[in-house]
Amino acid sequence: MNRWRWLTALLLLGCLLGCGPPKAIRLGFIGSLSDRGSDTGEDGRNGMILAVEQRNQAGGIRGRMVEMLVQDDGMEPVKSQQAIQALVDAQVDAVVGPFSSAVAQVAVPLSNRAGIVMVSPTVTSTDFAGKDDFFIRINRTTQDNASEYAQLLYQRGQHRMALAYDTRNASYSLAWLDAFKVAYGALGGRVVAAVAFESDARTGFGSVVRQMLVQPVQGLLFIGSAIDVARLAQQANKLAPQLPKSAAERASTELLLELGGRAVEGLLIAQPFNRDDASERYRSFHRAFVARFAQAPSFSAVLAYDSTNVLCQAMVLQAQGQSLKDSILQHGPYQGLQQSIQFDRFGDTARKVFFTEVRGGKFVLLQ
Repeated sequence: MNRWRWLTALLLLGCLLGCGPPKAIRLGFIGSLSDRGSDTGEDGRNGMILAVEQRNQAGGIRGRMVEMLVQDDGMEPVKSQQAIQALVDAQVDAVVGPFSSAVAQVAVPLSNRAGIVMVSPTVTSTDFAGKDDFFIRINRTTQDNASEYAQLLYQRGQHRMALAYDTRNASYSLAWLDAFKVAYGALGGRVVAAVAFESDARTGFGSVVRQMLVQPVQGLLFIGSAIDVARLAQQANKLAPQLPKSAAERASTELLLELGGRAVEGLLIAQPFNRDDASERYRSFHRAFVARFAQAPSFSAVLAYDSTNVLCQAMVLQAQGQSLKDSILQHGPYQGLQQSIQFDRFGDTARKVFFTEVRGGKFVLLQ
């Protein structure tokens, strides 16, 4: 009798140890949460949080809950390396991020060595396109964006431009600048000044704008974060209020409107999503985001939400013995909030952008 009691106890113990809830899937997040570009990182983190919460409410992935591990890269090389290494050490299943090309330069080699898939919502530099690695991008390239800016600005009669670009995120800024010069020059346009600056609170943005105005120009274009573009626009309004202003898509967050105020009125800027989308899919997301975070979603929130859902859907479809990278690339297209997402064999994709102007303190879609 005692023998059967012992067997029963052992069976119960085995069930308690082995029949618990399945191990959670661990998704890492890496983005800037403490730097001048933290608005992009914070919004991206919130977009990922919402996607993870909704996935878990729907039962997770094959019955496994999703756990989110957050790391701040600070847009700084040493901190970036420590952040991605922390996610590697935590044995995450995949990573959403990074959100800047400067951090990607540090993070991608580490993720490749570890064999961990990274899906970046916002990195656009051509430095990371056409590579057979573990880095996958939801966004289009700087070449795509800069070429469309060149066409639109030239059509608007701005045939002589001065640009200012952030060297702290040089992989993005220089790729954008070079692509713009090529496309703009092919149309007959001329970049008469390209002024470098470092994204820093101590930078004299008045001096940057003065250097842009050494020769006569028909427009000013800024390549930097929302904070930097707001400061540049304020100085431009003092020194050359008659000149039209534009900014590369990286700055297209609500922080630009908040900090720029009247100085950014009329500024041309592209968005990788349609803020006026009336579809039920997007409006449902918008309502949920506002209810959860008490603010409207920016482009980084939308793209991080899409990135997280792509990862989760690929995990649902992943066959036994198949790598997550192969599952992502072989399945699809994936339905994003506003656009279909289809990857090529390098993990690159195309994306439509929407040009807007700041009017009345809002981003207004060009008709």
